[in-house]
Amino acid sequence: LRTKQFNNLKFSRQQVIGKYIVDFVCFNKTIIIELDGGQHAEKQNKIKDKIRERWLKSQGFIIIRFWDNDVLKNIEGVWDEIAKRCHPSPQPSPTRGEGERKEIF
Repeated sequence: LRTKQFNNLKFSRQQVIGKYIVDFVCFNKTIIIELDGGQHAEKQNKIKDKIRERWLKSQGFIIIRFWDNDVLKNIEGVWDEIAKRCHPSPQPSPTRGEGERKEIF
C-alpha cells in the first residue's frame, strides 16, 4: 500500500490519528485499513475496537478491517475490497417510486 503503488493512492503506515495509531491510512480518501490478529476476537478487545472505530468514523474516516489470515491466504480478495472502497462505482439515481438508497457501510 505504501509509495503510491496501489491505484496511485498514497497510504501511510502506522499513523497517529487522535490518540490512536492506525495500521494504514489514505488521507486523500479518508480510508483507514486495519489488519487484525486473533486478539481482536476477544470480547474485551472487541469493545475497545468499537469505541476506537466510532471515534475514527466521527472524524470522517472509513474503516476497512481484514483478518491477518485473509491477507495471508486471500490477498487478491483483499486488494479487490480495498479497490472497491477507494474507487466505488457510481450508484444509479433512484427512479420514481423507489425509496432512499441505504448505506451498507
